[in-house]
Amino acid sequence: MMSTPAGKLPPIVLVVDDEPLLRMLAVEVVEEAGFTAIEARDADEAVAMLESRTDIALVFTDINMPGSMDGLKLAHAVRNRWPPIKILVVSGRQQHPSSDLPTNSCFLGKPYQASVLVEKLRSLVPIA
Repeated sequence: MMSTPAGKLPPIVLVVDDEPLLRMLAVEVVEEAGFTAIEARDADEAVAMLESRTDIALVFTDINMPGSMDGLKLAHAVRNRWPPIKILVVSGRQQHPSSDLPTNSCFLGKPYQASVLVEKLRSLVPIA
């Protein structure tokens, strides 16, 4: 993990994916990029975490998930309720035009290279 200036904690990324292995791999890349990762299995768990914390800088969500909402609906809910939070939406099943995504968000197709994911994360939330 990259070091940060004394007293400055790395930005927190909430990784939302219902596939445990994919979520674990995403968390690993996020942490190697210098961020702190926290995890949620689905949109409902993600919303509960967002409601209980004020330190999440970015939500990194898969689109295709079971539960009350998919990742795209989660992205719009995050934008409406927590406007400062950046959003990275990923999917291996479909491409989404940027018009489907909320503002301050971007889309990344799966499978993605770790280096491309790191670049996207850092473009959304620069690490000091």
